[in-house]
Amino acid sequence: QVQLVESGGGLVQPAGSLTLACVASLSYFGMYVVGWYRQAPGKQRELVADISSIGRTNYGDSVSGRFTISRDNAKNTVSLQMNNLKPEDAAVYYCSARSLLTNHDIWGQGTQVTVSS
Repeated sequence: QVQLVESGGGLVQPAGSLTLACVASLSYFGMYVVGWYRQAPGKQRELVADISSIGRTNYGDSVSGRFTISRDNAKNTVSLQMNNLKPEDAAVYYCSARSLLTNHDIWGQGTQVTVSS
């Protein structure tokens, strides 16, 4: 069964750090662009960051310089290191994978990140 499973969400104070991880049960993981999106209450889902199979990264403007995405093709994992977190970073974070062959998107179930003192 194809699935993405996120972990690492939780409560963190402003200016704190958190690392999200996603394990993908996908064949040919290297044929996917993988990334993270987030959705806050009342807002649209937005791109946080994504990374190609060769490591090319793309970040949302609001997180650039604070977040770092990485992937391990041997372990079928993608991680998101989040530093200097702000209250506006609070959201449900979703792991995603887009097939380079079919352009089909796969989503994880989401993990909650709360930034509050």
